[in-house]
Amino acid sequence: MLRLLKRAARRLLANDHFPLIRDWYFERDASRRIAAYEAHSRMSYTEIESAISTQYEKMFGRTLNWDNPQTYNEKIHVSKVYMPTPLKTRLADKYLVRDWICEKIGDEYLIPLLGVYDSFDEIDFDSLPDKFVIKCNHDSGSVTLISDKSKLDMRQLKRRYDLYMKLNFAWMGWEMQYRDIKPKILIEQYMGDAINDYKFMCFNGELYYCWVDFDRFTNHKRNFYDLQWNLQPFNQYHYGNYTGEVKVPPKFEEMKQAASKLCKGFEHVRVDLYLIGEKIYFGEMTFTNGNGFEKITPDEWAYKLGSLWPFDNEARKRVLAQRSRP
Repeated sequence: MLRLLKRAARRLLANDHFPLIRDWYFERDASRRIAAYEAHSRMSYTEIESAISTQYEKMFGRTLNWDNPQTYNEKIHVSKVYMPTPLKTRLADKYLVRDWICEKIGDEYLIPLLGVYDSFDEIDFDSLPDKFVIKCNHDSGSVTLISDKSKLDMRQLKRRYDLYMKLNFAWMGWEMQYRDIKPKILIEQYMGDAINDYKFMCFNGELYYCWVDFDRFTNHKRNFYDLQWNLQPFNQYHYGNYTGEVKVPPKFEEMKQAASKLCKGFEHVRVDLYLIGEKIYFGEMTFTNGNGFEKITPDEWAYKLGSLWPFDNEARKRVLAQRSRP
């Protein structure tokens, strides 16, 4: 297994088209990162907390408070390690979540699914249209937009997805809701290039804010709005605000209604919706925004957002009392 991963990673590292594998996970030293992946899967809770705390202190300049988390990011870290409920796992699964969306708001909000497969070799590319989207159900970032099937490098695409299917995304950053998802490859209908993405931040079953990204692949900016579409005085990571005029999106009220139904019963979730033309589509349910490592600025807002999240840290104590590792 380790030898296969190393060989596949070395091939992918040489290809600039695969940034998730090249830059984010394996970085420049494939062997070291694969060894880290293997080690992550064997860690105890004590070791996991230590590893996350070290990275957190480097990025935030303060100690992560596992015993009494206060900030938004602290709560993400405690939640992702100790609160991976079966429902979160179901909804993090990009295939199984579709049935839940049908139950909650209806199948008209789903992007059409062209196929679902247990391996890359099962895909009949001849039967697919010239344009489509391919992604895995069990991770984040494995999306490939195919705009011209005739130009596909099938060998490289197969290497990429064979590797994705072997990786358990939980062990990359301890987002444990991904651990028990059975990997599959999904093919979705290509919905065009004019796709607007709206991410609703929800706490205690209620909508609070909506963020929008701008110029994502050139000069990435991000704006946060309240539910009346007023620009908010905080941001996330290092993007900065988009300064151009941004009007209230069409269908904003319907988007709020859909997101409100989907967030009920969750202490915190981010509900992602797409607006494509005049139609709303479901994107995903995100329980560990930025894996807890995208800083909120100014710092006071890290505490304000954290205060919106009702948090029972007894869950961590119960887990630690029962077992020493995931």
